[in-house]
Amino acid sequence: MTLVEARARMRASWVPKFAVLSGIWGASFVLIKLAVDAGVASVWVALWRCAFGALTLAVVCAVRREALPRTRSTWGHAAVIALLLNAIPFTLFALAEQHISSVLAGLINATTPIMTMGFTILLVPGEPLTRRRVEGVLIGFAGVACLLGVWRGMDADTVGGVVACLGATLCYGAGFAYTRRFFTKPGSSPAVLSLTQLLTATLELALLALLAGRVPTAPGWPGAVGLIVLGVFGTGYAFVLNMQVIASVGATVASTITYVVPIWSTVLGAVLLSETVGWNAVVGGIVIVTGIVVARSRPALK
Repeated sequence: MTLVEARARMRASWVPKFAVLSGIWGASFVLIKLAVDAGVASVWVALWRCAFGALTLAVVCAVRREALPRTRSTWGHAAVIALLLNAIPFTLFALAEQHISSVLAGLINATTPIMTMGFTILLVPGEPLTRRRVEGVLIGFAGVACLLGVWRGMDADTVGGVVACLGATLCYGAGFAYTRRFFTKPGSSPAVLSLTQLLTATLELALLALLAGRVPTAPGWPGAVGLIVLGVFGTGYAFVLNMQVIASVGATVASTITYVVPIWSTVLGAVLLSETVGWNAVVGGIVIVTGIVVARSRPALK
């Protein structure tokens, strides 16, 4: 097989991996709901998720014989990123799903690229605020309003759950922008950096659980299986797949998974948990994705 043929085969194999990855991330919201409904405290949902994910990546790094970083700056940046991308948002999503459906949580998660764009403009040099980006943000938040059905009003629990989800996506946005500027370095192993991040997040969440006086409880088989699958596959193995997709087709194509994850979370929530999907949820999700597309597109050359 020639080098050209090998590269062509590698590129052709990204579609199944992309589909599996989107399904895993879409199912994460259902798995969180299973754990929450089993009585697992939100901080422990996040803690087990990070711990199992770190264990999975530790195995990957051991097989590849890749060592953890030794510089203080790397661990310092990892501590910040772990808070923004893992400890806080994972806890907030688990807290939110005590009050709202996994379908709604998954759809609100689609606002992450809009949040990321805002923080990238603030933190990353060379990322200007353009008209299309402003239009995309406005369209995206119009989609959120439709998704929530604001004209009908919402009870306090629903409002609290929605605010928690938006807080999580806000953290994601800040975390992705911070990662782009301070954490990614040429030649660094993404698996090692992610393992460093998840180990730090596990420690942060363990300290938070200790300070909050929350002790782990036995969730029963459904909750336990949900937590294990969420950590091993949704947080550990998913990253390995993501790296493979990026290696095959690049980060730009890989990032379009944001458009597909809400579809999975909606379908799985409706089928597996019998959650209601209203017309406004579907329309709102489509409008949010439209806003992302508009924000990321470039104006046509004249």
